[in-house]
Amino acid sequence: MALRGVDGHVVEIEADVGGGLPGVHLLGLPDAALQESRDRVRAAVVNSGVVWPNQRIVLALSPATLRKTGSGFDLALACCVLAAAEHVPQHALDGTVLLGELALDGRLRPVRGILPALLAARTAGMRRVVVPESALAEAALVPDIEVLGAADLREVLDWLRGGAPLRTPGPVVDADGPEPPDLADVVGQDDARHALEVAAAGGHHLLLVGPPGTGKTLLAQRLVGLLPRLAADDALALAAVRSVAGRLPADAPLATLPPVEAPHHSSSMAALVGGGSGLARPGAVSLAHRGVLFLDEAPEFGGHLLDALRTPLEEGEVRIARAEGTVRYPARFQLVLAANPCPCAPAHDRDCVCSSLVRRRYLGRLSGPLLDRVDLRAAMYPVTTFAAAADGEDTATVAARVREARAAAAQRWAGCGWRTNAEVPGPALRSRFGLPDATVRPLDAGMRSGALTARGADRALRVAWTLADLAGAARPRPEHVEAALYFRDRRAA
Repeated sequence: MALRGVDGHVVEIEADVGGGLPGVHLLGLPDAALQESRDRVRAAVVNSGVVWPNQRIVLALSPATLRKTGSGFDLALACCVLAAAEHVPQHALDGTVLLGELALDGRLRPVRGILPALLAARTAGMRRVVVPESALAEAALVPDIEVLGAADLREVLDWLRGGAPLRTPGPVVDADGPEPPDLADVVGQDDARHALEVAAAGGHHLLLVGPPGTGKTLLAQRLVGLLPRLAADDALALAAVRSVAGRLPADAPLATLPPVEAPHHSSSMAALVGGGSGLARPGAVSLAHRGVLFLDEAPEFGGHLLDALRTPLEEGEVRIARAEGTVRYPARFQLVLAANPCPCAPAHDRDCVCSSLVRRRYLGRLSGPLLDRVDLRAAMYPVTTFAAAADGEDTATVAARVREARAAAAQRWAGCGWRTNAEVPGPALRSRFGLPDATVRPLDAGMRSGALTARGADRALRVAWTLADLAGAARPRPEHVEAALYFRDRRAA
């Protein structure tokens, strides 16, 4: 299997063992790691007790125009050569996918991307797949295909000859790790807590602005606890991205807790969005698929990094073009930005030494087009008393309201493919549910004055629907639209 992002392609391997000077020739656009497999495969075969053909061996990987990368072809190459040399029956390989890197002594090592490779193999109609024994837990996530595991090449060859059967995977184990921290730990900040609840209920993006120590990071870390657990298809899509990135746990690969990614502001474009040499690897935006991407100290990120988030925020996927091809990764995440109001960032605003121009320039690093895609903005202020600590609701209480609001939105958009209000296109909101003129009048006023763009009006309307869902209303009322505009207009100056 050859991978382009999380999309897999079946590769047919042909071997010709015949006359000529002894040697191994690889055809079909192999990369450097695949070229090196000639020596690995030969050593593994010999050390497994099988005679290597001392003849000219030509190995063709089809389709020939598709770039093949990585060491995951080793096992397939070894079995193909031995089938051509009549050491194993060729019919035993029909309809079988072989994945794994070979050590020099014949041991099978796992490779990245086994999960998306198996998903593509199942779609292509393959009947069974052989993977390294250590990757059985990952391979077991794919139903409707026979999965077998082996510890070394010797076991695979014995199985092909009709010997002992290979291992089969055990039951799939879910492991979500520790529960997220509780929202009750945050002292005060009622306005920001409400914004966090609205963000969780509608899948909206959020900006938190306030001095250090006011709880911006604490709130962002608790958003994931308010989100519902991942559906089966979302958990599998996230596991596929983690598999390609090499971050899938071997013992319990399936997690239903939404992910949280918090890259440092010194991260590169490849680390944030995806990239690297050759075909691009997934970045933090894809590893946060169906979860939370938290950018702390957001103005410290490079402007080109922040602006690169625009397309994923709109389309829910990343497309990275390289000379060798274009890869696509899912990237439907909730963005949470946290920022200080100025560079000096004192604990109290009265101690600030920055001029108004410096303050505007600092927050101006968050470009207008990016902020136009952020639905909710909340200002946070220093807490002056710990008496408010006992008044805050815990995660379970708020999460219950979030579940009810999401259920109402899911029922409303049933059949359209949208799960949250944030995913609904503006034209669908306006055409399917026409609202009275009195309800949308604040949006019209904002667009006429230039305070709102057409995109901003659509996003404010989505927030209004979420506020209506939280209130148990059938459709937004004027106060819900005004509250949505209030969340968009919040500034910390």
